[in-house]
This record gives sequence, C-alpha cells and structure tokens, in this order.
Amino acid sequence: MKRKLQTIITLVLTGTVTVEMPAQSRLDTIKERKIDEVVVTALGIKREQKALGFSAKKVDEETFEKAQYNNWATAMEGKVAGLKVLTASAGPLETARIKLRGETSMSASDNFALIVIDGIPIDQTLTKGTGSAAYGAGAGGDLPVDYGNILNAINPEDIESVTVLKGASAAALYGERGANGAIMITTKSGKGKNGKLIVGYNSNSSFESVLKWPDWQYEYGQGTQTRDKSGRYYYSYGASEDGVNTGSTSSAFGPKFEGQYYFQYDPEVEGQSPERRLWKPYKDNVKGFFNLGTTFSNSISLEAGWRKFNFRTNLNYTDNDWIVPNTGFERFTANNSFGFNFNKLKATAKFIFSNTHSDNLPATGYNNQSLNYFMIFQNPNIDLAWYRPIWRKGKYQEDQIHPFSSFIDNPYMIAYEMTNAINKNNMLGGITLNYQFNNNFEIMLRSGAEYTVEDRAQKRPWSSANYREGYYSEQHVNDRVFNNDVLLSYNREFKNLNFKISAGGSMRDIRSETERTNAVGLIEPGIYTFENAKALQVKPTKPYNYKVNSMYGLINLEYLKAIFLDITARNDWTSTLPRKNWSFFYPSVSTSVILSDLMDLNKVDLLKLRASYARSGFGTSPYRLTKYYSPSDYEDSYTMDALLFNADLKPKINTNLEAGLDVAVLKNRLNFNFTFYNNYTENEVFGIPVLVESGYSRKLINSGKVRNRGVELELTGFPFKSKAFTWGIAANWSANKNKVISIPDEFKDEPLGYNYSSVGGAVYFNAVVGGSLGDMYGYNLVRDPQGNVVWGSDGLTAKSTQMAKIGNAFPLWKAGIENSFQIKNVRIQFSFDGQYKGMVYSQTHHKMTEQGKLAHTLKYRDSEDGMMVGEGVVQNADGSYSPNTTRILVSKYYSDYYRRANVETNSFDASYIKLRDARIGYVFPKTITESMKLREMSISLYGKNLWMWTKFPIFDPEAATLDDSDITPGVDIGALPSTRTIGLNFNVKF
Repeated sequence: MKRKLQTIITLVLTGTVTVEMPAQSRLDTIKERKIDEVVVTALGIKREQKALGFSAKKVDEETFEKAQYNNWATAMEGKVAGLKVLTASAGPLETARIKLRGETSMSASDNFALIVIDGIPIDQTLTKGTGSAAYGAGAGGDLPVDYGNILNAINPEDIESVTVLKGASAAALYGERGANGAIMITTKSGKGKNGKLIVGYNSNSSFESVLKWPDWQYEYGQGTQTRDKSGRYYYSYGASEDGVNTGSTSSAFGPKFEGQYYFQYDPEVEGQSPERRLWKPYKDNVKGFFNLGTTFSNSISLEAGWRKFNFRTNLNYTDNDWIVPNTGFERFTANNSFGFNFNKLKATAKFIFSNTHSDNLPATGYNNQSLNYFMIFQNPNIDLAWYRPIWRKGKYQEDQIHPFSSFIDNPYMIAYEMTNAINKNNMLGGITLNYQFNNNFEIMLRSGAEYTVEDRAQKRPWSSANYREGYYSEQHVNDRVFNNDVLLSYNREFKNLNFKISAGGSMRDIRSETERTNAVGLIEPGIYTFENAKALQVKPTKPYNYKVNSMYGLINLEYLKAIFLDITARNDWTSTLPRKNWSFFYPSVSTSVILSDLMDLNKVDLLKLRASYARSGFGTSPYRLTKYYSPSDYEDSYTMDALLFNADLKPKINTNLEAGLDVAVLKNRLNFNFTFYNNYTENEVFGIPVLVESGYSRKLINSGKVRNRGVELELTGFPFKSKAFTWGIAANWSANKNKVISIPDEFKDEPLGYNYSSVGGAVYFNAVVGGSLGDMYGYNLVRDPQGNVVWGSDGLTAKSTQMAKIGNAFPLWKAGIENSFQIKNVRIQFSFDGQYKGMVYSQTHHKMTEQGKLAHTLKYRDSEDGMMVGEGVVQNADGSYSPNTTRILVSKYYSDYYRRANVETNSFDASYIKLRDARIGYVFPKTITESMKLREMSISLYGKNLWMWTKFPIFDPEAATLDDSDITPGVDIGALPSTRTIGLNFNVKF
C-alpha cells in the first residue's frame, strides 16, 4: 500500500464541519490535487477524495477572495465542469441560481442545486419576486426587481472551501433536495495555538463599467421617412412651416445628419424651438446616462484557538453604487464561529447575520418605466440633458419632462423617483453536539435555522406612464426554515476491512408569509404614505408552509484500503403529498476501486475507477391537494385558484447513474478526470388544460419522462515547476444533452407538444417527444422548398400560421481554462471560459431594429426613393414561385421582418469566449512582514469580465430574463447591460 488510508468519517446531518488545511498563500489558485485530499461531502461528511464513487469538485477560498463579486457564487463560473451560475443581469445584488448538469425537469424550480451553508440546507424556493412579468408594455403594471437571495448573505472572505457534489449520487443523503447535486459551503473557523489572537484586515475597492453596447447607428435621426412638399425628408418638432409634426415617433427613419437645420425641441421653452437648429446626433445620449460603478468593501476578523476552544469573528461592510444612477446597496455581515472540545463532547456553533439596505434597486424588463425601454426608444437626435430637470417648470412632482412620447418615462425620473427600496435581514445558524461514547459509538444532535425578514417599498410618482396619479406599495416577507437532526454512528476496523454504519432522522419545517399593501393613486403628489392613498389595497398574509420528516442510514465499507463501497438509504414523509403517497424511499450505492493501490502501475500515482447509482424523489409545492383561495387586491376578498387540485399526486422520481475515471501521473503533477452520467426524471407534475365550464383553466396530473446525460472532463497540470517559477493549468469541458421521452397523453400527438414555459408572449418552451428541454418555439419566416423567404403581394413577409422550433437555449458544450504563474512572491492568474452554440431571443434587438436604431438597419437606406425589395420569392396562384419585385418603404421592411413575434429573426447564436477574470498579486516576503510585526501581507490588482468575443448583437449572450422571481435563460426581455470590473485588494494579518 502506498499510504494508509484514514477513514475518519464525521457523520453530520446539517451541521458545521471544519476542514483543517495547511497554511497557504492567499494568492494560490491552482493546486496539486493530492490523492488523499479531504473534501466535504453530503451531510457534512469528510471523505478522502479517492474513496468517493461519484464526482466531487473542491473549490478553495482563493477563488472567492481573489476577485470579490457582489454574489460570491458567480466566481465559480467556468471553474467547474458542468456548473452554470444563472443570473439575470438585473442589478447589483446579482441573484444567482446554480445548476449542475443541465436541465432534468420541466419545472424550473426543480433544476437547481441544493445550497448547504455550514451544514444547513438553504431553501431557494422561498425567493420572492414583485409578482410582475418581464414583458409588460402597455399592461399598466409594474416590473420585476432583483432583491437578491440568501447567497448574498455570505461574505467571500468567510468562505474556507466549497465542494461541488454533482448529481443525485453525490448528494443522495439529502433526499429530494439533493437530486440535482449540492453546493457544500464551509465557512472559516478559529485557528491558531496557545490562544494567540490573529487579527486580519481586508480592503477591496472595485470599479465597474458596461462590458458591451449594441452597435447603434448615428447617421439618421428621428422620423418615419416623411417628406416635405418638395419631396425631401424633413424633421419638425410639432407642426411648423416645414410641414406636419414628425417629432412624436420613436423610430429613427428620419433625415440623414448632413448639416441641415430644422425646428427641434427647445428645453428652455419646453416646446418647439423659435428658430431652426442644426440637425445633429448626440452619440452619448444613452451611454452618458450610466455611471462608473463603485464597490468598497472592508473586513476585519479576529480568531484564536486553544486546545479546548476556538473562535472566529468576521465583520464586513460593503458599499456599492451601481452603474445606474441612484442605485446600489449597503451590506453588513457578521460571521461568528465557536468550537468547544470537552474530551468526549464536542460542540460547534456558527451564526451568520447579514443586513442589506438599499434606497433603490433598478427594475428590469420591457415596460414603460424600465431603463431598457428608454434605451430602446431614445433617438439619435435627442440630447440626454434635455431630460435632466425631470419636472416641467412649475410642475414639480406633477408632470414629468418626456417631450417625445407620453409612453416613454423620463430616465432620470425612473432612476430618482421610481424607487425600489429594501431592508433585508438574513440570519443563518446552527448548533451541533457530538458525543463520543467510546472508540466505536458516536451520536450527533443538531438544530439549525434560517430566517429572512424583508421590508420592501416601491414608489411611483404622478405622471408616470403606468401610474398617472402615482402609486406606493409596501411588502413584508418573513421566511423561517428549521432543521433538527439526530445521528448515531458505529465504526469498526479490522485488518483488511473497515466499516461504519450510521442511522438517524431529521425534521424540516418551512414557514413563509408575505404581506402587501398598495396605495393606488396619491391624493397629493410626492407624498408616499397610505394616508395619502386615493384607494387602498390590503392583501392579507399569504402563507407558504410545509414539513418534511426523514429517516436515513449509511454504510461505508473499505477493503484493503483500496476498494470502497458506500450504501445509503433515506425515506421522506412530506406534507405536500397525500397521505397514501407522502412516503418515498431513496436508495443509493457507490463504489470506487484504486487500481494503482492493487497493482504495480509503474509511474501512475492514481488510477481510480468509480461508479454510482441513486434514486430520489420530489414532493411538490404546497396547497395542491385540495381547494384553496388566495388573497385578492381587494380588502377581505379572495379568489379561487385557476389550477384544479389533485388529491392523488405522486412524487416525481429521479434515477441517476454515473461512472468515471481518475488518473494522476508525474508525481501527481498531471491529473485527469472523466465522468459520464445518465439521469431519468419521471412522474413530472403537469398542469394540463381543462374545459372552462369546470371553473378552472388547468388541472394537475403526474406524467412525463426526461432523460439527461452528459460527459465531463477536467485536467489539472503543472507544465513547469521550480522554486523560482511555477506554471499551473486547470481546464474543464462538459457537454449535456437531454431528451423528452414522454409527455401527457393529451399532448403526445400535438406537433408542438406540451408548453411548459413561455416568456413575453413570443418565446415558448415546449416539450415534444424526441426533443430536448430548452427547445424554443415561436413564429418564423415562411420559405419555399429551396429555402427562399416567401413574400406577400403587399411586399411584406408571408406570415406563418404555425409555430416551429427555432433553436435551443442551452449550449452544446461549455469549457473553461485557467492559467496561474508564480514568480517568487508574484502571482499572475487569468481564466477564460465560453460555450458553443445555444440561442438567445432578444426583445431588445426586435424593438431597436424595428425603430431603426441599430447599425445593421442602415442597409437599403441609400436608395433614392427610400424603398427596397425583400430578397426572396412570391407564391403564384398555381403554387409555383417567382422572384419578389414589390417595393416597400425601408422602415416597413425592418418593422415587419424583425417583428416581435418573428422569433427566428430576433434569435442569435449564444456562443462566446470571455476573459472571466485576471489577477496580478504580490505577497510581501517574511523579511518585510516580520520587521513590521505582521503575520502576512499581500496586495493584488484584479479584473472580472474584462473582454468578450461573441456574435450576439446586444449586451451579453449569457442573457437570462428575470420574470417575477424566475430566471429564464435564453431570453432577453429588457435586460440591463452586464459589466466589467477592475479592482484592488489589500490584505494583512497580525
């Protein structure tokens, strides 16, 4: 045997586990992965990497410290094969949802990995939105706002390690919550000896700006190809001696900027200028609205350790001013850890408190009062400064300045008056007791809790497009999750066989309440109180409560310290299913064989084969078993749910198979990992249409089956390593493909299958037997058998009557590569990642093209008559085709060819390559730090999202839409720009 394998397994259901690691420079990024490296697995169990029969990836603290993100989870993008951090580019708090190995379910909320912080499972399904859809133009409603989620409560400085457990086999002991894998976050604990106090200080300053802008055109101004009496294009703000008013359109198909003079808007008179003025573009009239964002973060930590006691406290304050004026947040976090060791009894306590406050967070989506809406409708000839006073003279808080359309709200009013405030407190903590009866028996008791108390307020002033008389709303969110656990373990060691048996149980209690009060109309403008309301809507508390009780067991067998077998079993009882179906069983088995320990393989340090099988199940959302009523907008009134309940619902079942190979050679300087997985999900909960006479629109049933399979490759190597210079490389590649095996019988013969999601009334995600989850359906161009576009007799495109598949929102594969160079005390690191294919539908592109705002709309404009002929054919009466010859206005061509419903012409390849992060740092040598009586000191300059290659024409191909609280990838509905960041980090310990 090369090394005695220590199988010290601390079985913990939901508690804190401290992983002792050797002291390392804070600038380390890529490390040699030791064969016997310890990682934290499901239930907080510490295992040696080589003993695992499933894929588990450890991400160390430096990944999160080296370039601090507003949400630490986004730092993992591109670093772990098969991992995707989904965000909506909707504001500075960056709500993040983590997916592992793609989509397994048609229910979006069932596709995310479980988050476990210091052993406490976090319920992400409790994240609340505003109740508003992303697409709401003309609907008179509100917009989604990204208020962040529980991941924001974690300060990156507090993270010791993150272990990514991929798939149901790796996280089987978490039951239904672990079916999509788990993210195991371990925060730091007190270290040191002899009670010496270690004081740390970290200061981080960063600056962010827009990463990519659309390619706007500034050659033509506002207008719709209107001509004067002499036949020339002209412009007139209001009717004038030059002609009728052309200044009320949002389109930019007006005169070319050639030094001519027209009657234009005059901000001094708030109307038509008294004389003609130079017709010119204002090229900074959108970009100039956005600021340079800043984030300043400061942390101080205290930690010490004795033989029987250790503690750590970290306090952090973060102040953010985002790129949108008058938006940002302040956040205070306190992380406290205490450990006690009284011979046979060990006690651990960890508590995290976070307060996030903001006077205003930006709204997102396509709606009259969104900034994206303004960016789309802003015309090249309009100076941004004309909007800056916000209010018309003598009409403060009564009538805004929006001189070109009553449907386009003033951007400064959106930023400074349409505010979305929040004050949120997150509390997360747990106490764990471990008692060792003897060398064989151990018991663990733990209690953990998660609290979120959140107060929100939305203000909408008089004269806004959707609230002419103003609006004010307050929302109160109160979420509580309790976890209580007990676990008894017995272990025994023999000469060639070691084993451990554990059994335990848990109780999980989820309680969530939401209250909302709305003032619809304000008696006096600018006074946001309910006493000033013209009409008051009080929505009673809407609960969201359920319980899950569990029992589970685990057997670990080790033979010859080279063959490992793990068997687990868990049974859950959930209140969301009927009594006859509320109990479901989860078995799993995994094995690993270290061939390099069983035979002489020369210079092979590790050759490991692994395989696993797991079966898990899902309950469903609460209140689906009988009739329920929901509070309405009117006091003391309720409405019946349009979804017909089902008292016979069954659990959704997930079956996962996984196999892999791990190889290490050259004294562990080159590591290779290969994983193949195959996953089946069946008994999905569907809402299918019913006759309207029933009083319902849909009913719930169990049906359907989806297969999800893929491949993951990871490579870590050190091409060069010496005392003076080290070069490390870490690369990963993953491909995932799913297939719809079956859908409800009611839809199996439908060519469009079952529509399980849609966004904006244009893009539909349909499940068709033989297709894939993520398939995007919508209307497309009509083509002849040769593929030519078919045009109608009116010169416009022929309109299809049936939707078709346009593409898939998910890539064919993703990859990432990280390089790290150490030259004595200098560390240089940079990483790229990207994806191949996938598709994004862009509402922003549709509207900017329709209005002639993008550079590609310059094509055909130089024609003398302002008309063009669409390239393609027309269908003749006999069914044959002939070339299209009908001329139409250029403006009509773009508004029709790129109309919103035409998903084909507004969807684009989502391939990209990004310079995700880069960093250069310096660790001061001991000769300097010791002379200053310091333990360590370092400084670094870093950047995030510094560069991007893509053919996607708008902001970012990683586009996703915030729709209420859901994040839908592959769709851009009113997205805000993504950003690049440059920062400076300073760290010192003494």
